[in-house]
Formats: sequence, C-alpha cells, structure tokens
Amino acid sequence: MELRHLRYFIAVAELRSVRAASEQLHVTQPAISRQIQDLEEAIGAALFERTPRGLVLTAAGEAYLVQAREILERVDAANRLARQIASGLQGHLRVGFVENAAWSGIVARALREFEQAVPHVTLELQPMNTPEQLESIAAGRLHGGFCYRVGVMPEGIASTPVLEQNVVLAVPDAWSLGKTGAVATAELRDKPFIAFPRRVYPAYYDRLLAACAERGLTLDIRQEAGTETAILSLVSAGMGAAIVNAANRDRPPARVRFVDLQDLSVPLPLEFCFGANSANPALDRFVDQLRQAAS
Repeated sequence: MELRHLRYFIAVAELRSVRAASEQLHVTQPAISRQIQDLEEAIGAALFERTPRGLVLTAAGEAYLVQAREILERVDAANRLARQIASGLQGHLRVGFVENAAWSGIVARALREFEQAVPHVTLELQPMNTPEQLESIAAGRLHGGFCYRVGVMPEGIASTPVLEQNVVLAVPDAWSLGKTGAVATAELRDKPFIAFPRRVYPAYYDRLLAACAERGLTLDIRQEAGTETAILSLVSAGMGAAIVNAANRDRPPARVRFVDLQDLSVPLPLEFCFGANSANPALDRFVDQLRQAAS
C-alpha cells in the first residue's frame, strides 16, 4: 500500500465519483479504479458500494476515511516539519556564552534578533567560561558558543569573528588611583591585585602576565577568584585592584571604578565558535545571521 492509494480513495470518497476524482487529480479513471480495487483487496473489505446514483461509502469505508485523512494529515505535518528543520527554521540550539559578552552590544542583539526571526528554534543558553565552552563544543554538548579566544583554536572547531575587546583596570572607588584619568603600569607596582587561578584559562593568564612583565610589572596577587564577577566583588570590597575585560564597563558593580591603562593592551577577540562538522541547519542559520550583523 502506498500513499497514493489513500489520496485516490479520499478524493473518490469526497467527490463520490471516479470521474470527478480523475479530473481533480489529473489521473486517468482506469488508474484510479485500479488503485481503489487494489486497496480493497489489500484491506480485505469493500470500501464503496456501487449504486446507479454513484459510489457510496460502506460502513468500513466510512471508518477507513477518517483514519486515512488522519494518516495523510500526519504525513503532511511530518513533511512540513522536515522542511522547517532542514532550512533551519525549526529545531534546537545549545549556545554557550561568557556572561560579560552578552550584557549589551552585538551578542545581546544577535540572540534577540535570531529568536525573533526564527521563533520555532529553541535557544538553550548556557553561561560558561571560554575553556569550558570549547570543551563542550568538542564533546558535542554545545552547538556553539561566544568565546574570548586566546591562542590556537582546538582541532575540529571553527569560528567567526564577532568583536574585539581589551582589558581595563578595576579599582575600589575609595582609592585615589585613576581618579584623574588613565594610569600607567608603573603606578601599579606594590598594589594588591585579585586574579583568577591559572587553571581557569591558562592561555589568557599567561598572556596577561607576560604583557605586564613586558612593562616591568609583576602583579602582586593577593586573592584569586574563579570568575570576573567574583573578582569584581572582591574589588568592590576593597581587597585590591584587578585587570579585567573592558566589557565589564557595561555592568559596573557598586564601589568599583574602571580606569583605562595607558601602556598595557591585551586584545580579547570575541568569536562565535562551533563544531566545524556540525550538521545542524539551525546553527548554520545562526552563524549566517551573526556574520551579517558583525560585517
């Protein structure tokens, strides 16, 4: 039995005429009659009663018509769903992000516009630091993520540029340092600092300390915290200064001042990273939209 048997049967049942069904379907009458007969033989029951006034559904035919319509409706729904998924208009997308990258600007706008443009794609957003995202993308737990990439991209992961940030000095508001403008690294000697442990993001940690060393500065790290949010909370408490992502300016904590650094630069390229061999059409659509927004 094939779907055309059901389509021919439904047309004949609704029009009560092989001739009318033939005209509607653009199929010859003998072909439709033969398919109806094949269907009845396969079922083992007569679906129509042939009368001088036309074809009339039998009791079995009435029941079969209800089920046949439901089958075709489900098939049509499945076809629509498959087309939607194949075109990236429906599906599921797990995306990671570094929290400070999503507070404003292109990341927040890209997520909002994608959700508005493709409402039937479910966005599952997961805050993670960059190494956690790259590990999850490689393991297939994330489809992609907004990462501050430092160093070589892991094998099997592709990326597209989004924007570039830099670092900024965060100091307790009670300090006089930086109240008149940008500061030089020489002014940071002997100041207590808060940083994250090297294990959190070794490549960035090493680059930051190397950039400081080039300026003759060795950070006096008194406290460590695993996230920039936690680091800034310690700065707010007056425990020391910190060199953090300039994106934090978009969400300044209480009792913290952000001060430009005159002679220290650590570029932080934000990229959307994703599996190079991903077969998720929703991901393809998201990457295309993001590239247009970033261009």
